[in-house]
Amino acid sequence: MIQESSLLYDVVKFAAAPLTHAMCRPHISGAVHVPRSGPAILAVNHLSVLDSFLLPALLPRHVTFTAKNEYFDGNPVSGFFMRLGGSLPIDRESAHAAQTMLDAAAELLERGELFGIHPEGTRSPDGRLYRGKIGVAWLALKTGAPVLPVALSGTDKVMPLGAKVPRPARIGIAIGEPLRFTGDHTRAQDRRRVTDEIMAAIQKLSGQEYVPAYASSVKAAGGVS
Repeated sequence: MIQESSLLYDVVKFAAAPLTHAMCRPHISGAVHVPRSGPAILAVNHLSVLDSFLLPALLPRHVTFTAKNEYFDGNPVSGFFMRLGGSLPIDRESAHAAQTMLDAAAELLERGELFGIHPEGTRSPDGRLYRGKIGVAWLALKTGAPVLPVALSGTDKVMPLGAKVPRPARIGIAIGEPLRFTGDHTRAQDRRRVTDEIMAAIQKLSGQEYVPAYASSVKAAGGVS
């Protein structure tokens, strides 16, 4: 499911990085925390459909993200960027599909790669930070890989909800110090504890207001996709 870095990825990144810098004028802090080699989990807040494209375009190493099927199929522009960025489609309504993705991500981390995940599971409907889902903790505890909290800002201006094409806007990327956790990945209590600590680290970097509810539930109640 998750493949090694390809020549196509490298070519696309070579072309995309200058364009992303010109369009987004990114301010990046904490890049020193990204290891030059070896595994790490990038736990990233989620403001825009392009988050999982913009971050890999601006980091020196290959980062593999997952993205919901709708990002690939619902909008041809976002689907184009998702495929170019090496993102992998997932059916977020299927528990089996989610576990299959986590198993594949664990294999990738065990090979020493970088894996990016949005713990909120879906874009924030209002710019606030929502409760994290426990998959990120399962990965951290299962593999022992360090977690880098990452806070994006301004990406929702590049691709606002409902927009068909990206637009110029300045973005920020703040990468925190690596976090390491102990615990049992099979214990729900440990997974919840670790996830909450990761979300607290992201909130500290982003300054977003934290909402102790899942973004998907808030969207469903408000009819937002």
